[in-house]
Amino acid sequence: MNSQYSMIIQWSTTDTCYVVFLPDFAEVVMQPCTDGTTYEEAARHGQEVIESLVEILTEEGKPLPEPKTVPKRPLQHVA
Repeated sequence: MNSQYSMIIQWSTTDTCYVVFLPDFAEVVMQPCTDGTTYEEAARHGQEVIESLVEILTEEGKPLPEPKTVPKRPLQHVA
């Protein structure tokens, strides 16, 4: 599934794993919502959670959250 929803993946020293936050779904699911022992595993788990949330919300007839996107203007170099 190719979605426009964002994931934030951070190392958690407390949990000794990578934790995943889904800012677009912050009002729908407790954050962080999943984790992984590697960055790749955390990203895969995050994508699975996004897919599940989209499926559940769609089945329940609830609106999907609007994806939060980065402004489309070019990045500026700061010296």
